[in-house]
Amino acid sequence: MKVTVVGAGAVGASCAEYIAIKDFASEVVLIDIKEGFAEGKAMDLMQTASLNGFDTRIVGVTNDYSKTAGSDVAVITSGIPRKPGMTREELIGTNANIVKSVVEQLVKYSPNVIVIVVSNPMDTMAYLVHKATKLPKNHIIGMGGALDSARFKYRLAEALNSPISDVDGMVIAAHSDSGMLPLTRLASYRGVPVTEFLSADRLNQVAEDTKVGGATLTKLLGTSAWYAPGAAVSALVQAIACDQKKLFPCSVLLEGEYGQKDVCVGVPVIIGKNGVEKIVEVKLNDAEKAKFAESTGAVREVNKALANVL
Repeated sequence: MKVTVVGAGAVGASCAEYIAIKDFASEVVLIDIKEGFAEGKAMDLMQTASLNGFDTRIVGVTNDYSKTAGSDVAVITSGIPRKPGMTREELIGTNANIVKSVVEQLVKYSPNVIVIVVSNPMDTMAYLVHKATKLPKNHIIGMGGALDSARFKYRLAEALNSPISDVDGMVIAAHSDSGMLPLTRLASYRGVPVTEFLSADRLNQVAEDTKVGGATLTKLLGTSAWYAPGAAVSALVQAIACDQKKLFPCSVLLEGEYGQKDVCVGVPVIIGKNGVEKIVEVKLNDAEKAKFAESTGAVREVNKALANVL
């Protein structure tokens, strides 16, 4: 399998590293507009191969998309990252033009590629890829929910004082601080509902900490996080490469599911060799339905800014 990662910054380099270490891809192409930057990152990563025990070939390229030809999966991380105090939505003016240009060049050389969108605002950028290309809808995946769910499980384990591997939970709806919907009602600790262990107030705090997970890290780091986003992407790419049929919450185009149409937002999906193989409709209660609708409405408002790009 050939994987292209667009953007050799912290997130893109982490994506390439985790994909290579898992050793399921034959080649990872790391591409960036900055002269020599991707080449340097690729060389540095390749010098870890004998130490980390992988045979994946990592190639660095400066803005030459012909080198991405024949990619099975492409990950778009390019664009400006968040700074402290910024919302994901504030990045749209710059990042929309970048993402549109990138995906057009990717599809030119890899017409059957499966695209994973990381650039923010992620739901709107995934929608942009649908509108800017003729790719089938199952070939376009917004990564956000996979990352948000990992952050949710981290906070749940913290509250339960348990190993993270013992907890399960997911976050749906928009990949935004206000739009995320952590499904605390369905979260579990070794199959037992977490409501058996945590009070309503503590669960509410877990949900709120999850929603601002990205902003919390941006404040601490001075820029967007990169380890967890890179790991989330690598998990999605592996599910495609190995046809794992794994369930992840991802931002995908809805056409009636969850009562929504013509919008990309996070819902549970099955990921396999064909990309999005099935959208799973979870039965939400009235409060969750209302929050999901509100979140989706906010994404539609942000999407209006794409009129200047498409």
